[in-house]
Amino acid sequence: MKEGQTLWTKEQLILTINLYSKITFGQMNSSNPQVKELAAFIGRSVGAVVRKLGNFASFDPMLQARGIGGLPNASKLDREVWNEYMQDWGDLFFEGEKLLAKKRDTTVEKLYDINLDDYKITDGLEKERLVKVRVNQSAFRGAVLTNFNNKCCITGIGLLDLLVASHIVPWSQDKSNRLSPTNGLALNSLHDKAFDKHLITITEDLTIKISSKFYQHKGVKSIQQNFIAYDGKQLIEPRKFFPDIEFLKIHNDSFIA
Repeated sequence: MKEGQTLWTKEQLILTINLYSKITFGQMNSSNPQVKELAAFIGRSVGAVVRKLGNFASFDPMLQARGIGGLPNASKLDREVWNEYMQDWGDLFFEGEKLLAKKRDTTVEKLYDINLDDYKITDGLEKERLVKVRVNQSAFRGAVLTNFNNKCCITGIGLLDLLVASHIVPWSQDKSNRLSPTNGLALNSLHDKAFDKHLITITEDLTIKISSKFYQHKGVKSIQQNFIAYDGKQLIEPRKFFPDIEFLKIHNDSFIA
């Protein structure tokens, strides 16, 4: 460490990886308003925040697979925070959002426009759980859509109102990975429904597979255009978080061939 430098605290790193989860690699630069805001909040230079984002990028297997190495010289604490975050998105992201709200002199509820009066809950722990669920649902959607550049990863549709952050392994089946973007695909509402019903699946090499049920209606123009036309095509490549192969295998096992 150079003279005059101070070690990064865990709180600073949690806020930084929180931002890392929200933006693409290409947005990790000194002109990004979110990077500038974070630098001001944690008392670091904009350049220092950009470098720390680059350190986290050096751990990212998706970027490594694309030949992007991130920045070297990450610390042991950087690695610990990265591993904690990847293993438990829910708790660490929520902690990051609470810290961010505090820095912005507000609350998580206000940050996410959650009106607790609508739920008529008086118990403090129940309120905390409700806020956490709402925040984490929003976080999952944000991370998954950002991962696919705010486009359906099958069709390329980019209308946000039509996009769904679809779980590969359902919310109810894997609590520990409910919020991991490696368990998510950005799909438009129609293909989300077909994926949920296992009429579409994605193979381990990100090839789209369409159920033979669609071929029984191949004379229907909309079936041809919306489903059969994508059979055997490659999924639009994610920007950062690669869908977990084990999750894809689970979904493949229930595919209606």
